[in-house]
Amino acid sequence: MSLETGKIYDGKVRNIAPYGAFVEITLDGKVHVGMVHISEISNTYVNEIKDHLSEGQEVKVKVLNIDENGKTSLSIKKAMDNPVPRPRQQVSKTDRSEKFERTDRPERNGQRNFGNREGSNGLSRPQAPAKPQTPESAFEDMLSKFKQSSEEKMSDLKRNIDSKRRSARRGK
Repeated sequence: MSLETGKIYDGKVRNIAPYGAFVEITLDGKVHVGMVHISEISNTYVNEIKDHLSEGQEVKVKVLNIDENGKTSLSIKKAMDNPVPRPRQQVSKTDRSEKFERTDRPERNGQRNFGNREGSNGLSRPQAPAKPQTPESAFEDMLSKFKQSSEEKMSDLKRNIDSKRRSARRGK
């Protein structure tokens, strides 16, 4: 009897490599060896495989694929009874709308502050309907806030340095 794609088997970790773990499955006295890629070990980020598995450890694996050369791809995370969902970062409504509420900074060098809600005629801009937050979009929001904040801090720093240079020239 041979392994079947999509079925779950009991196996033993035979060897650990930087990119995955080799697992042997004994089926009707015949030993089959397959590889569990590092991305298929756990639902969480795996930096070091040895933090999650050890040689000789008994594991449940699901057969993902058997190619024409007989190489078997296995997954531990897909073989779990109740896989642990990836943690989602909670983003509150105030965090999401903060980027539109930044009216506390004055306009710089004649540039209009596009972070406020008022248009050029003083009327409120219509708001787009709120999209459901996915982990990727939450990360993108955090990244754009970080970039905006960094750019503002850098321009403040440059302005401060320039003013110090100007005052130092005057003092001579």
